[in-house]
Amino acid sequence: MQVEYAMEAINNAGTTVGLTCKDGVIIAGEKKISSKLLDMGKQSEKLFQINNQMFCGVAGITSDAMILVNKLRLSAQQHIYTYGQSMPVEQLVTSICDTKQGYTQYGGLRPFGVSFLIGGYDTHHGWQLYHTDPSGNYSGWKAYTIGQHKNTAHEILKKDWQPDLSMQQALELTAKVLIKTMDTPNPNAEKLEISVVEKVGSEVKYRRLTDAEVNKLMADATPKAEEEEKA
Repeated sequence: MQVEYAMEAINNAGTTVGLTCKDGVIIAGEKKISSKLLDMGKQSEKLFQINNQMFCGVAGITSDAMILVNKLRLSAQQHIYTYGQSMPVEQLVTSICDTKQGYTQYGGLRPFGVSFLIGGYDTHHGWQLYHTDPSGNYSGWKAYTIGQHKNTAHEILKKDWQPDLSMQQALELTAKVLIKTMDTPNPNAEKLEISVVEKVGSEVKYRRLTDAEVNKLMADATPKAEEEEKA
């Protein structure tokens, strides 16, 4: 019953899309709490920076997500302090999955009701995207979605994703997926968060798209999506 509750929370969450391209990793999330009166400050609902080279998108119970995000950040910083270099992405994913799996073993504990898309870069394997679920399982993907309407999003990604996509092309594909899956006729920065990890010169950096960038991306993608539907 507890596992079913956790999965229901994830499947009812706003769509979160992640994909890799030749220039970086993109993760975008649909916010369920949107209001002009809400003061989020620097707080995020869907996307969280781990360090300069890694970040994650979440779907599920937000309070559970925050506990695990803090563990991700701590593990990443401890690795840098100990070894003087950024933690490999898969090693970070494995560490959080060990924590998740531990909560499935004992009576009186419930699984964390949250799935992650974790994106990042390391020198061994380049751009990477991983999915984790409440059981502690994880898998690597070129493109993946979690949350509501994930099956529709998967079909679009299977059709349109290519390994040689540029960052701009990947952002346009992300926008197309969101337009097809969001329950709103006018997707904009009030309802979306989009972040990337990309190379800036010789450095890999995390960047969250500004509201103006998100609004322009979605405005440009909407007519294209409407034309495809008519065709």
